[in-house]
Amino acid sequence: MSYVAPLKDMLFVVNELANLPAVQSLPGCEDATPETVEAVLEENAKFCGEVVAPLNVAGDREPSAWKNGEVATTPGFKEAFHAFGQAGWQGVQHPVEFGGQGLPKLLATPCIEMLNSANLSFALCPLLTDGAIEALLTAGSDEQKNTYLANLISGKWTGTMNLTEPQAGSDLALVRTRAVPQGDGTYRISGTKIYITYGEHDMAENIIHLVLARTPDAPEGVKGISLFVVPKFLVNADGSLGARNDVHCVSIEHKLGIKASPTAVLQFGDHGGAIGTLVGEENRGLEYMFIMMNAARFAVGMQGVAVAETAYQKAVAYARDRVQSRDLAGSAGPVAIIHHPDVRRMLMAMRAQTEGARALSYVTAAAYDAAHHHADAAVRRDNQAFYEFMVPIVKGWSTEMSIDVASTGVQVHGGMGFIEETGAAQFYRDARILTIYEGTTAIQANDLVGRKTVRDGGATARAILAQVRRTEAELESAASGDLAAIRNQLAAGSKALEEVVDYIVANMKSDIKAVFAGSVPYLKMAGIVLCGWQMARAALIAQKKLDAGEGDARFYQAKIATARFFADHLLSQASSYRAAIVGGSAGVLALAEDQF
Repeated sequence: MSYVAPLKDMLFVVNELANLPAVQSLPGCEDATPETVEAVLEENAKFCGEVVAPLNVAGDREPSAWKNGEVATTPGFKEAFHAFGQAGWQGVQHPVEFGGQGLPKLLATPCIEMLNSANLSFALCPLLTDGAIEALLTAGSDEQKNTYLANLISGKWTGTMNLTEPQAGSDLALVRTRAVPQGDGTYRISGTKIYITYGEHDMAENIIHLVLARTPDAPEGVKGISLFVVPKFLVNADGSLGARNDVHCVSIEHKLGIKASPTAVLQFGDHGGAIGTLVGEENRGLEYMFIMMNAARFAVGMQGVAVAETAYQKAVAYARDRVQSRDLAGSAGPVAIIHHPDVRRMLMAMRAQTEGARALSYVTAAAYDAAHHHADAAVRRDNQAFYEFMVPIVKGWSTEMSIDVASTGVQVHGGMGFIEETGAAQFYRDARILTIYEGTTAIQANDLVGRKTVRDGGATARAILAQVRRTEAELESAASGDLAAIRNQLAAGSKALEEVVDYIVANMKSDIKAVFAGSVPYLKMAGIVLCGWQMARAALIAQKKLDAGEGDARFYQAKIATARFFADHLLSQASSYRAAIVGGSAGVLALAEDQF
């Protein structure tokens, strides 16, 4: 089985749920016509399916290798990455003035999904480069922008994020890397960074490291962190490459999954100090790095959708081909296992969760576009609040979902799923990192509770729930059997979520540990309810299309059936999550540390 992009579903979500016409009407987004969007997605699907996907298994079996400070990537990766850059895929959403295509995030998002479905390890290099581009666009000097952006956007150079150190994982207050000013506008950087994705490789001419470090007089903690650009090769005034900088890869990690993606340990300054330049102002590095991290967190959420989609496709293909046991209703002989009810249940669970996460992610991308381009400041503000609320859910829920879906894919394969040759296990192994890097699920949940729910007294959460209620009202007037069932579960789910929001806001100050004991269940509950909301919207639109006799009836029937499954099997879990969050902290905190 080879990956085939689900273009019909992608275009449905882009056009109908994310409201492409509204995005196209935004200043600066006029080129995103339906014809352009369809053409771009079709071309991207072709590139990902024909050029990138065939390298996925090879990358797992013949991963990147380190020798004497240099990393050789999987055979074929270098050529594929060159083709990726030449075709302009790195620049889809980046500014035209630096060589990008300047298209909306809504259009870039399915492109990101397809690349990650085709080959997660390969896609990590463009993902980190996108983050570096965003940080430089926001906080870089004109000189830094002119030096780096065009080459990053073209794919000629790539970018990295350097946060983590051996003693400083998620707690960046412990960062020790030093940056000493040289009096000429440059700094000497020294220290060790670990877990640096594509920190060293052979696919591009230069690697642009964005590095968190402390200046000599910086205050302690996160308030004393600055951000620096430290290129692998120094860049001359005319833009040509100069001397090798003092940053070297001393090893790469041996990992459970994403094996083709080199995860480097980088040593800065072993020979006098790596030369870097400050991004923005001193001691504001964490603020700037969060620009990269938010871009990356959304993209990692899309990785979750992407892996789930590929795992689902492989499971469906296997279920159609694998003949085992007679049909429960009677058959002349053994039948393909897709006939068996529990296999259908597993496939529907994989499909429904993937489609729900895709819908929520694309709608979130459209909100980003409105937040950045709408002419009305109030509309920009509301969409920014919506986008920021959704990012930890897109990242946290979609990645947790991907592990579940990939695991179910192994189960559909039975014993053959445990055998590497079928490929089902690779998706499971690759997915396992997604809930960890760019901020664990717990970190996303803490963000959702503290910054996104409590900070404004639950106002954004309640504004989103008001939108859910409007969908419920539309469902109530529709009266169809499936739509009525979906409406009942959505109403129960949104009520439970509102009660949890009220609980969190009311108890944050008086019992903070109890609130955070339920933070990850809260994130998962929000993911289920809000994805269920998008699935309900999809069912409403599909029913209207059927009633009007428009389009592919089988596609719309399947959309309603999938939404019904999501409501019956996933939205129905919301009340259980509510009970665990509101009343379950006692059990979480019951044991003393020495009782574990």
